[in-house]
Amino acid sequence: MRILVSGASVAGPVLAFWLTRYGHEVTVVERSPVLRKTGGHAVDLFKPAMDISERMGVLDRVEALATGTTRLSFLREGKRTPITGDVTKIFAAASDRHVEIMRDDLSEIYYDATRADVEYVFGDSITAIGEDGEVTFEAAPPRRFDLVIGADGLHSNVRRLVFGEVEKAFVGAYLAVLSVPREIGDPGAMTGHIGPGRMAAVYGARHLDDARALFLFRSGELAYHHRDVARQKQLLREAFADLNPQVDGWMRYLDDDRAFYFDSITQLREDTWSRGRVALAGDAAYCPGPAIGGSTSLAVLGAYVLAGELSQSGDHSAAFARYEHEMRPIVHDSRAFALGVAKTLIPATKAGVWGLTRGMQLVTTLPSWLLRPLAKLNSKGVRMHDSFPVRDYGRQGAGTPAP
Repeated sequence: MRILVSGASVAGPVLAFWLTRYGHEVTVVERSPVLRKTGGHAVDLFKPAMDISERMGVLDRVEALATGTTRLSFLREGKRTPITGDVTKIFAAASDRHVEIMRDDLSEIYYDATRADVEYVFGDSITAIGEDGEVTFEAAPPRRFDLVIGADGLHSNVRRLVFGEVEKAFVGAYLAVLSVPREIGDPGAMTGHIGPGRMAAVYGARHLDDARALFLFRSGELAYHHRDVARQKQLLREAFADLNPQVDGWMRYLDDDRAFYFDSITQLREDTWSRGRVALAGDAAYCPGPAIGGSTSLAVLGAYVLAGELSQSGDHSAAFARYEHEMRPIVHDSRAFALGVAKTLIPATKAGVWGLTRGMQLVTTLPSWLLRPLAKLNSKGVRMHDSFPVRDYGRQGAGTPAP
């Protein structure tokens, strides 16, 4: 089949990789004029996504570009002594196979794995999708496809065109990421400041030319457009005023022409991700919430499952139904987990801040031989992401599996 995928971040290239392995002809259209390679934030790949990356033959590169963060240090608002912890123990408890990597590095890795076999069209966007498969674009002439997959993120253009407004749940918090000079961040460490309802931290990585400042804060719904950067920066300044002089210093880089990201932490609550010839994958379909729900690993798994189900049958409607059936329990678990993380990661009270920082310190003092078995007792908690199964579609007659 001729399949059009919208979005060249994570889910799109992973989907394209497996679809081409199963014999389909794939085109990926991306609104950005080039592959996004500046700014962005660190994301987590848990065991299922790591296993899929290994099957794609890119695991060595993923591991080589890991951020390498091993230490955490946070200073509570109004205090002088930071609380420190060993992040490697936290992730070792959460997953048997985990890597933290910059989202843009991951996107480039998946893109490089597909560009020889996939047609990429940058600097264009879909404007309409006909029931007969005809697709119109902002710049390119119309073309006809058998299927269209929206893998274009939380603010999906494909979802808007085909599904209209869908149910969303704002979890009461916002996320921002700012590029800052490299010397501000310490490769291997995340250091920051935390107070009731807000947290700011900075981190680096050996291979990055800059460092990243991360901001999380609680708020009611704010009035802004997701493309209005000036308004977003104003809101961020207001949210972090007087937390700490060091944070004020990071905020000064908002005045420079640096990479910047800002968005609400919002869940998509729809349980149907297909209509006619169109399906959704990744954050476009079931975002559990940026920074709190393992959305990147979920996007990798969802793309893999969608391609695998399409490989099982020539009936795309049946394949879409099986894809939704496979992913729905996983998505529900991710949503529930993300809501708990949001409450824990951004405490609303001083007591909550104390509990979070002291809890982090306590957990990382436990020996690894004890911490991991304790974590494994609850597959719906910190081990939730590792509990997602990864089927081997290649052994089920799904075209030609990857080497």
